[in-house]
Amino acid sequence: MGKRVHSQEVRNAALRLLKERGVDIKDIAEIVYEMQSPYAPDLKLDACIESVLAVLEKREMQHAILVGVELDKLAEAGRLSEPLQSIIEQDEGLFGIDETIAIGAVFTYGSIAVTTYGHLDKAKTGIIKKLDTKTGKGVHTFLDDLVAAIAANASSRLAHHLRDEEEGRLDNGRHQEEQDAG
Repeated sequence: MGKRVHSQEVRNAALRLLKERGVDIKDIAEIVYEMQSPYAPDLKLDACIESVLAVLEKREMQHAILVGVELDKLAEAGRLSEPLQSIIEQDEGLFGIDETIAIGAVFTYGSIAVTTYGHLDKAKTGIIKKLDTKTGKGVHTFLDDLVAAIAANASSRLAHHLRDEEEGRLDNGRHQEEQDAG
């Protein structure tokens, strides 16, 4: 049996990959802010950053990042077999596996996250648009969808958190969902 990988190592690798690929936590938080500020006029960017970081603690999200970014990097290096190489390199519109991985990670935060992901995937908000634009040698076929998934999850998490806060349902500053998840 292989070596068991500690969850902190996986988290750190996912965060490092985002940074290496030019994605800052603040970039994602700005999308969350844009999605939630119409419903929460007192919302601060710091709350959005906190929500993004909480989403990045989830193994499903970390694993999706590791797999998706690895495939993007392999495509950049021309190391995939054909026709997969061309499909990922060109971000073929009918491919859909990039969205499938992202949607799998979005299910963690419920139907609001799923519909928000769909909106972000179509609207290409903020850094998602930059990643989706095919310029230079960079391949971000998976990364743009993963960033949309992180933002959608963080937005949904924040919406639930704000409602719980409004209703006085927070216990010692922790959201009930986080307590249930352990």
